[in-house]
Amino acid sequence: MTRPPARSRDAAYFAALYEANPDPWDFIGSAYEHRKYQATLAALEGRQFDRAFEIGCSIGVLTRLLAPRCASLLGADIVETALAEAKQRCADRSHVRFVNLRVPEQWPAGPPFDLILCSEMLYFLNPADIVRLAGRASDSLTPHGMILLVNYTEQIDEPCTGDQAAEIFIAATAGTLIPTGHERHDKFRIDRLRRRRITGGTAHINEIEELHDRNG
Repeated sequence: MTRPPARSRDAAYFAALYEANPDPWDFIGSAYEHRKYQATLAALEGRQFDRAFEIGCSIGVLTRLLAPRCASLLGADIVETALAEAKQRCADRSHVRFVNLRVPEQWPAGPPFDLILCSEMLYFLNPADIVRLAGRASDSLTPHGMILLVNYTEQIDEPCTGDQAAEIFIAATAGTLIPTGHERHDKFRIDRLRRRRITGGTAHINEIEELHDRNG
């Protein structure tokens, strides 16, 4: 097994993947992907969102499924060919926009988001960049917003494993966000975080109840 790279994957790495295959992870046809999409949507707890941000939207398969849950949805990727297909796939969804953006160095301007989705993209970043992204996301979240992390949990040759990536993000936001849901599925995990609410120096009672429910 090769040693995972220490640097975050760059745009050239992804461009080469899409040049070789316009759907490099079989988002359209994979049973695994569709099972993961359904679990991701279920983890949103039936909520509707005013302003959502999907990081690493690729060709827009999940974006299209997410669109009915959002009044405004921004998808970001760093590969133009992937974004072109995503735009075509969501062309009849006028509230969905796409932007070429490399996180964490770049971040969208404008009001905060009430949903930030990181689906199978964190582990392409090294730990330092995951920490930076976590800070950006936390700072851009509305008071009642949600961050959803979806990570592959099998062995990969990337800067981090999926489990490492999730735990680094959660640890980096421990002062401002609280995990309110954790699910382990076959080959992937989902973590849900919300803003930590503090009242008089003590965690809000709802936060305590959420922790109790999560821990059994």
